[in-house]
Amino acid sequence: MAVKIIIDGYNLIGTHHSDLKAQRTKLINDLSLYGRRKGHDMTVVFDGIRDGFNRTRTVIGSVIVIYSGRGESADDVIKEIIGRAGLAFIVVSTDRAIASFAWSKNCTPVRSEDFYRKLYPAHEVMEEVPVEYDEDDDETTSASRKGSSWVLSKKDKMVKQALDKL
Repeated sequence: MAVKIIIDGYNLIGTHHSDLKAQRTKLINDLSLYGRRKGHDMTVVFDGIRDGFNRTRTVIGSVIVIYSGRGESADDVIKEIIGRAGLAFIVVSTDRAIASFAWSKNCTPVRSEDFYRKLYPAHEVMEEVPVEYDEDDDETTSASRKGSSWVLSKKDKMVKQALDKL
């Protein structure tokens, strides 16, 4: 069963590389191979505003690659796509606002570092996982949870199911 996956590209690879173009190219190639191997529909969205692009959409390999346009962010594009599509995407981002929006549209958010481990299993890559956290990501949920500590919440179960599909 094909899974539709939309990825915040810079959120996954980070922006602290000496050659971002090479990192984007590598990610797109890796996503293409992964998508074909798993049978998933892959879309990756990058911020284009730093480079002054108008919004562009191309297909490279088997991956839809979108650069946001002037005055919009990759987050804006992702929200627009999942908001109008009416499809259940797996949304890869560590951005809490994107995760919240994804839940509201019956999509399942998956943290970038979790997807990174699926894309690059430990036996294939021995490098540290690039993680970019939002400043607000230091939330603590243990104080607000009720019930047994070993029982997953409904959202946690959905995330686990999404990760199992990847």
